[in-house]
Amino acid sequence: MSSLEPAGALLLCRAEPSVVGPAAQLLRERMLLTRSGPEWSVLVPESKPWLSMEDGGGEPVDRVLGGWAGALAVGSNWPVLALWWDADRSGFTLASGFRRPVGYEWLANGTPVGEGEALRTFAARLGLDPVLDLQALEALAKPDSDADARARMLGLLAVLTRTGLTLPTGLTPGEPADRLREVARIQPDARQITWSGWRDAVHAELDVMEATSLGAWLRGPRARLLAAAQLAAGLPLTVHGLRRRSGGWTTAGALLLLHGALGFAYERVRAARD
Repeated sequence: MSSLEPAGALLLCRAEPSVVGPAAQLLRERMLLTRSGPEWSVLVPESKPWLSMEDGGGEPVDRVLGGWAGALAVGSNWPVLALWWDADRSGFTLASGFRRPVGYEWLANGTPVGEGEALRTFAARLGLDPVLDLQALEALAKPDSDADARARMLGLLAVLTRTGLTLPTGLTPGEPADRLREVARIQPDARQITWSGWRDAVHAELDVMEATSLGAWLRGPRARLLAAAQLAAGLPLTVHGLRRRSGGWTTAGALLLLHGALGFAYERVRAARD
């Protein structure tokens, strides 16, 4: 019998909650957001779309989380790590910008079923130590009869503590989704992410861009080239998501289209707001 509870998930973002909040709002999903270390934030989904699979209306938890991570990462300059698990397996997906997401998974008994190259790419993208940290990650891909899927995920988090990641007590892979929500809700700085419409979401995103270095990237010829690339990538991704009935990838495509449109309209919108 698996030591893991039914499906659950966490989204770890290497950015401040004040930056993550507006981006997460664009997912149009109810989530709880709290700090998870000096450079990290964690999002805990309040909805559980993967649980409706028996009715034909859901998706596997890894596909849902992979789509959400990709959607958050495409319009930002910080990586997003999705941790997911169900009764049969667990794993992660790392999304960063336009680069192809990288992931790894384990069966419930801890048997690794991913590629070793994925762990090396994971370490490189997060700027981990190429010797000590990589050795610790590679150990998670070796057979170990004493390590089930939960232990593998905890081993992964132990490596990430060296980047400053500190999950609040109780936000642990393998915990039921209801328990994760309860723990997130009682954190002192917890805030609820809800959808309030495109107008508010776009204005919030612009506020973040103005407060960071991203605003400078949305002006001039270079910005227009980036916006064109986002539009070119967003349209086929949206179509792909709609064809597969994948809410996560549809959202990722829609966000690319939104950021591309913002790239072209940024100066005009900023002038109108001023």
